[in-house]
Amino acid sequence: MRAWFGVVAALAFVGCIPRTQLQPRSDAQALAQEPNAAVTEQAGIKLVADGAAWKGQPGNLDQRLTPVEVRLENLGNRPLRIRYEQFGLMGGSRFEYTALPPLSLKEATESEPLCSVPAVPLHWHASWGWRRGMGLRPWGLGPFYDPFYDPNYTRAIRCHEPLPTQDMLKKALPEGTLAPGGSVSGFLYFQGIADRESQVTLQTRLVDAHTGETFGELGIPFVVR
Repeated sequence: MRAWFGVVAALAFVGCIPRTQLQPRSDAQALAQEPNAAVTEQAGIKLVADGAAWKGQPGNLDQRLTPVEVRLENLGNRPLRIRYEQFGLMGGSRFEYTALPPLSLKEATESEPLCSVPAVPLHWHASWGWRRGMGLRPWGLGPFYDPFYDPNYTRAIRCHEPLPTQDMLKKALPEGTLAPGGSVSGFLYFQGIADRESQVTLQTRLVDAHTGETFGELGIPFVVR
């Protein structure tokens, strides 16, 4: 039994991973209609960013990565190149976290534990019985032995969905060229920073798609919640 409680304790620790959400800093230009979003503009390019917008699957993505929704509008006369390598989160230590291409996330998250349990005590009782489709087993750690049996269990193990999910791929910011007069939106995915940074600045290098020339840089400061 000691071995089981050791496993439960270890998994409970994994379940305490902090969420990462970004809120516009006081000196950012916030949007009245979108309280979690901020905007900046330079050289005819407008950037809107929201660090608390993720509503897709997995629902706990902000415990595993830092998703940021961005919208770019090209109000100028130069075609804008859009590549993930042009986006970064600059931390207080001056370390830059580069946006992760969605298809690279499988390799980047391979070392994550697959399952975790909430840090709450499990009820133990020494009884045996039958459960539909599962055969004879102890019921004492029902949620531990059978995490998917009853969706109403509040203490069931939470198993992480492998990344990237279909939602993540569908909602990701596409790479390509944004022509003058155009706009594009989608999510950028960065590594989790909740336990590393208290403030970050979303930075975007503006690159001419035809010449490769960098003609500006946009930045929006955020507080890490």
